[in-house]
Amino acid sequence: MAPTIPMLTYDPLDPATLADPYPYLATLRETTPVFWHGGMRSWALTRYADCVAVLRDHTRFARDRRRAGAEVPEPSLSVQSLDPPQQAPVRSLFMNALRAQDLDAIEVRARKLLAARFDQLSGRAEFDVVAEVAAPLSVAVISDLLGVDEPDHGSFAQVSDAIMRSMDGGLDPSVVEPGRIARQELSALVESWFLTSGRPGLLSHVREHARHATDAGLDRFVRNTARVMFQGGYSTMVAAIGNVVHSLLQNPNALQRMRDQDLLRSGVEELIRYDGPVQGTSRIATETCEIGGVTVTAGETVTVLFAAANHDPAQFPDPGRLLLDRSPNRHLGYGWGTHACIGTVPAQMALRALVSSLLEHPAPLNPAAEPQRRRTATMRAFDVLPAAFHPEMGAHR
Repeated sequence: MAPTIPMLTYDPLDPATLADPYPYLATLRETTPVFWHGGMRSWALTRYADCVAVLRDHTRFARDRRRAGAEVPEPSLSVQSLDPPQQAPVRSLFMNALRAQDLDAIEVRARKLLAARFDQLSGRAEFDVVAEVAAPLSVAVISDLLGVDEPDHGSFAQVSDAIMRSMDGGLDPSVVEPGRIARQELSALVESWFLTSGRPGLLSHVREHARHATDAGLDRFVRNTARVMFQGGYSTMVAAIGNVVHSLLQNPNALQRMRDQDLLRSGVEELIRYDGPVQGTSRIATETCEIGGVTVTAGETVTVLFAAANHDPAQFPDPGRLLLDRSPNRHLGYGWGTHACIGTVPAQMALRALVSSLLEHPAPLNPAAEPQRRRTATMRAFDVLPAAFHPEMGAHR
């Protein structure tokens, strides 16, 4: 029997939804917490408990689409698309390599970069936070972490944008082919990293350990994961920085309160919950089962809406408020469990560096013009976020 489409039709690309999806998602969570979306050809979940239940259950809900009989191109097999137990050695290799890095030193270098960047921008009547702060910071941090030379910012931004937009292929098929071409370009860049010794970093650690692995397929999974980590880390960090800066511009007292180091750490987590970059992820049901009173048939896709779950009042009291000391705060902004983003720690580090640098700058940051949201559904981001430092206001600090 065909699933019933609810009276409310969720359009994540509608301008009003892009501007503020949370009231609309709240209505869906109250009226139709599990609903079929024709455009995504998927069931969508809005309640935190339902979302976590699906993310935890690797037996009934597969990330690896091959388990449901789908063909998956070999370049698409990475730590994010494999399931346990096949995923375990890849994830373990990258997590061990991440723990071996001097993350404190990377954070210090990020703060130095931001201080220099803010000094350059201080005399400007207006600048774009996305292009002139978020993008250069993100590519610098990810390159520093992996131990590779930074790619050209302009050309890489175009490649990353095509890949990010292709994640909405179910809603807009025209973005699929440009995304495929962009992935090929990025794969060629990653291959070049594996052909040279490079400098010390996460990639050299991974490359050395993968070389001695007995699993013949591990090397390819490692290369694909390196590509996903570089691109995903960059695009997610750019989006997160834009959203965090926008939230702080809308809540100026919050920034000042984050001078407290405890509030800095918990506040960065709350900012991701409050308006995070990744809006959701999908799984395929491997057997017919029930979610939230709805029967999901084997082979159907289930989309976990992080944005809705992170504003579920059953899990987060007063979810529409930015509470810097919110505890507990087990949000889904970085995913959950074994498929949680590998770059979570570097992302948190970059955001702490950003907030600390804004606080250290002698002039406060203020909005300069109306921001423009990017027309993407999977990633919540800004195309343009105009801002400016105003020295005359900073003189009163």
